[in-house]
Amino acid sequence: MPIDRRRFALSLLSTITVATAVLAPRHARAAAPAPAPRDILLDAFAAIEREAGGARLGVAVIDTASRDAIIGYHAQERFPLLSSFKLLAGAAVLAKVDAGQDRLDRRVTYDAASLVPYSPETSKHVADGMTLDAICAAAIGLSDNTAGNLQLHAIGGPPGLTGFLRGLGDPVTRLDRWEPELNAVGPGEERDTTTPAAMAQDVARLIAGEALSPASRERLATWLVASTTGGKRLRAGLPAQWRVGDKTGTARGSANDVAILWPPGRAPIVVAAYLKGSPRGLTENDPIFAAIGQAVASYVRG
Repeated sequence: MPIDRRRFALSLLSTITVATAVLAPRHARAAAPAPAPRDILLDAFAAIEREAGGARLGVAVIDTASRDAIIGYHAQERFPLLSSFKLLAGAAVLAKVDAGQDRLDRRVTYDAASLVPYSPETSKHVADGMTLDAICAAAIGLSDNTAGNLQLHAIGGPPGLTGFLRGLGDPVTRLDRWEPELNAVGPGEERDTTTPAAMAQDVARLIAGEALSPASRERLATWLVASTTGGKRLRAGLPAQWRVGDKTGTARGSANDVAILWPPGRAPIVVAAYLKGSPRGLTENDPIFAAIGQAVASYVRG
């Protein structure tokens, strides 16, 4: 039966309102003993999952000021990577640039036979090619699938990305196939999957750690902030004055959004939110991610 979008949105709005109320500062509530903010946030994620139509939700939140502390909801379960791999592939490209093994201004040429479905930017440049910088910007900012494959070609294919992640300290995330085949992940399958905890730790190392040079960290952040695909997901629940960068992924039955948040006056926050087993359409889970964003914002603001 088609989803009643208005009822779904109103139900989620109610969930968000409750989550925001319980996450409000203690002085604004009665003097009864208050649950720990971490537990309140986890309860909010559970409430959001109950509105997800039977889908499985996984979320990991890392405050990079205390990077070892992960707030996780089903954060150790595997979920399809989908296009969130393009964030990691962009970082792997930058690592090669840092090592002097590649250049962002290198022009990459390809032919029409290389194009795969959903390639809004690369399809315009078959005749003249694109710089590696522009390829990464298209892969991360537009989720251009051919650009994602060109990223992979630059780093040794799916095995090259998996190897990069092992060197980063991630023993979990793996990429096995190319676009678009990597989006077909069956129940219980480990190919082309990650966990929210692993992805959040990777992003924390890449953006707030020492895995990349300062210039490459800022370049990766710039690509993420310029992304246009996540406006109705985590970003939709976050304060407008926060700097936000993200990378989304979408396929039938699954969706995700991985974001780095820069609240004013504090260290960045990483959020990795994944959904699988959804009966809803490709864009109908966006309010789930907006609700997660609002719950995280309330938690951060205390």
